[in-house]
Amino acid sequence: MIVLDLLGIVAPVFVCAAIGWTWAKLGKAFDSETVTGLTVQIGTPCLVFDTLTRLDLNIADFGMMAAGTGLTVIGFGLLAIPWLYAAGLDRATFLPALMFPNTGNMGLPIALFAFGDRGLALAISFFAAMVILQFTLGVAIASGRASLRMALTSPVLYAVVAALPVMAFDLEVPAVAAKTLHLLAGFTIPVMLIALGVSLAKLEVRSLGDGLAVALARLFVGFGVGTAVAWILGLPAEAAGVLILQSSMPIAVFSYLFALRYGRRPEAVAGAVVLSTVLGFASLPVVIWLVRFGGLSL
Repeated sequence: MIVLDLLGIVAPVFVCAAIGWTWAKLGKAFDSETVTGLTVQIGTPCLVFDTLTRLDLNIADFGMMAAGTGLTVIGFGLLAIPWLYAAGLDRATFLPALMFPNTGNMGLPIALFAFGDRGLALAISFFAAMVILQFTLGVAIASGRASLRMALTSPVLYAVVAALPVMAFDLEVPAVAAKTLHLLAGFTIPVMLIALGVSLAKLEVRSLGDGLAVALARLFVGFGVGTAVAWILGLPAEAAGVLILQSSMPIAVFSYLFALRYGRRPEAVAGAVVLSTVLGFASLPVVIWLVRFGGLSL
């Protein structure tokens, strides 16, 4: 029964990503710029606002997960920097890959299928904070200079800002707006997964040796740091499970895009993204079993 439950959580994510990968490999047309633009600029902020305001989540829950996100990123960095130095790997190239997991394309659907709507709301809180950090700290590491511009132009930030007073004062979103946002939010997760599959199929993978080392480090460090942060904060079981799952996700595709934009060995980062995603599909059932069915004691 547990095996079937695990399959029910992981299989939909794998199938959607596999559809995108197969579509790209068959040479079918896929306008990545348009699809990504619709997902990032419209779908994701609608999903964030709709989930935070519609589901059972209060401002304290959001703050708890946001604090957990910040602590996990700090933990990732504290462990990753000395490891990269010891391994002789460039920090500006690989540090963003180790610090910022794929909490969107993979993290959100996994949390939804593992913990239901409540889990999705908690995962959205983690994801929103991670996006802000990724587009400030992550860009600063990859580019070598700090800039708030990318974060300030991210629609997710404004979706969070708009949702916070609704959550804090228990305001009611007008029915027309709520239904429209919910409808637009609905396309986001499957499209994100299909786009992930297309992206993986199109990445030019080289330097698999470095990529494998970074991929393994991302998954092991992610699980370890996530578990430690959940224990330190004394999170309830459901919140702890979501935080550990989000922390254990593979490398975000945005790490490759940052490396490509700033000339940080994009072929090596692409290898790390692909390998961590493949290994993630193998390791995540174990993580899900521990946090959802195995009674991981924190």
